[in-house]
Amino acid sequence: MAKPRGPLVSWLTRRVGYPLEAVLVHGFCGLFRALPVDRASALVGWIGRTVGPRLRGTRTARRNLERAFPEKSRAEIDAIVLGMWDNLGRVIAEYPHLDAIGAYGPGGRTEVIGAEHIDALRDDGKAGILVSGHFANWEVKPVCSRKMGLELAVVYRAPNNPYVSRLLTELRGAAGGTHIPKGPEGARTLIRVLTKGGHVGMLIDQKMNDGMPVPFFGRDAMTAPAAAQLALRLGIPLVPARTERLDGARFRITVLPPVESPNTGDRNADVRILMERLNGLLEQWIRERPAEWLWLHRRWPD
Repeated sequence: MAKPRGPLVSWLTRRVGYPLEAVLVHGFCGLFRALPVDRASALVGWIGRTVGPRLRGTRTARRNLERAFPEKSRAEIDAIVLGMWDNLGRVIAEYPHLDAIGAYGPGGRTEVIGAEHIDALRDDGKAGILVSGHFANWEVKPVCSRKMGLELAVVYRAPNNPYVSRLLTELRGAAGGTHIPKGPEGARTLIRVLTKGGHVGMLIDQKMNDGMPVPFFGRDAMTAPAAAQLALRLGIPLVPARTERLDGARFRITVLPPVESPNTGDRNADVRILMERLNGLLEQWIRERPAEWLWLHRRWPD
């Protein structure tokens, strides 16, 4: 009698759990949309600081931090965890306001350093890849990029709940472009976009079990090599970009020149060199603002 339990739970999750979860998410989203962006961001940041440290993910975050920063005290680790939950809460509340947040220039909420590299990526007549990680509000970059005339096809991990996934796609609509879910079909879409001269935004800081072990905070982390592989294979620029939270729902995006492509004669070695350079950049940015990175992923093998 115990065998049907798995299929039954799965059925209940799909038919009952997912719709209920979607109703809650839509309700909260409506509330955040009704509030001014600064108030929504501050409110859910407070909720994140209050509730987040009690959630199971805090154990993973603290474990990651202790390994990445063995020199930090428990109080320092706790402060970073609190800041991480504050930032994550703000990210959630800011989804309905992405179009306003992504406005750059005088009077806008986002300032851009290195805008000339976006212009070059837009105007060089070939495809390109903008790479980053889960910093500050990572959804702001593609919105701001679009306002600067560079449409990005964004690679993302689709939530298990299809109703919530559709909502997030709608909320990301301010970024325009194509939204590419991770997976075999998404990989084919990604290659089609690039071979047609399009531009792609990729977050490269999550664990990929069948990826490449690349040093990250002094320990090998399984890293998705697709960005480097595609850049080398297609001969296109790989441009790193960083987002920082300045004050509430205001941001700074820093775009760097394209990472220099190695040419050792060994493609696998070149991919590794590129990914080492990119992981080194991510690590540098995290060390400077550790509370703005998402420490909840199981980034390193246990």
